[in-house]
Amino acid sequence: TGAFSVIPGIAMAGKTGTVQNPHGENHSVFIAFAPLDNPKIAISVIVENSGYGSLWAAPIASLMIEKYLNRIIQRPEFERRILEANFLNAGIQ
Repeated sequence: TGAFSVIPGIAMAGKTGTVQNPHGENHSVFIAFAPLDNPKIAISVIVENSGYGSLWAAPIASLMIEKYLNRIIQRPEFERRILEANFLNAGIQ
């Protein structure tokens, strides 16, 4: 489930989650730390109304970890996908 969260050259540990939402789409959750052998960052991401944790929270966290550790994002296609996402209407019923 973590294919969108893989960061080339950085080993990390993480766990995806999905929080049920009785009012609309489920919430996406991901917690992680990196690098695996000598952690420099720990992060938790929650994205409301966005579905499974592996779809949105994990990629967002991985980009934040990548930016923090490498000072640059080398996966612009993932960054663009996240920046163009819109979950506002998903939570309205």
